Amino acid sequence: MTDATVVVTGASRGIGRTLLRAFAARGAAVVGCARDVEALDDAVAAARTNSEAAEGDATVEGVSADVRDASEVETVMDVAAGVGTSDTIDVVVANAGVKHSTSGEAPIHSEPYDRFDETMATNLRGVFVTLKEAAGRLAEHGRVLVPSGSIAVEAREGMGAYAVSKAGAEALVRQFAVDAPQTAAVVDPGLVDTDLSAPGGRATEDIAPMFVWAASEADSEEIDGERVDLRRWKTATRSR
Repeated sequence: MTDATVVVTGASRGIGRTLLRAFAARGAAVVGCARDVEALDDAVAAARTNSEAAEGDATVEGVSADVRDASEVETVMDVAAGVGTSDTIDVVVANAGVKHSTSGEAPIHSEPYDRFDETMATNLRGVFVTLKEAAGRLAEHGRVLVPSGSIAVEAREGMGAYAVSKAGAEALVRQFAVDAPQTAAVVDPGLVDTDLSAPGGRATEDIAPMFVWAASEADSEEIDGERVDLRRWKTATRSR
């Protein structure tokens, strides 16, 4: 990842916050965005400190942005294109997401209209906006990674609009993969312990290397338009 430029949306917490540190520690110039400015500033500071502790000198920047707003996301991509060694972006992790209900307690036929619309606006349209605004800035070898989970392909009771939005985001990745020259992949790290999931999942630090691998070492043709899950990652890196 040395000299690569990486964008991470939803970088103020959870997986996104950890990915700021992980990519910066590998020498990438990283730009994170989120709506919560205070939390984003804290995440950026932590990533910079971690990079210094690892004897690195990575650039880490934060930009306040709502992924539902195309103009704000355009600004994020403009900033990212200017922080690296070139005027392009190498990796985009469209991580920003919301979940407005408790897992198992949101049957789809009871989902309020406003909650459905808000979930889809962030988790699906937000990914579309991120990919669309990044497309013109992505390097020819660029990669787009979209976190997802098994609920996108295996229905479970009470997952409501969240499951629907993740299924839609995965379809969006597949369409991008066939329409754009760059690589696009879904990354499914399994259950991760964040405020969007039920407790008891893996620590974000444990699955960050999976994203770094998908962003840099994984064969671009093999993962393009595909789901990269834990088994696939562990099989590919088993000899380490």
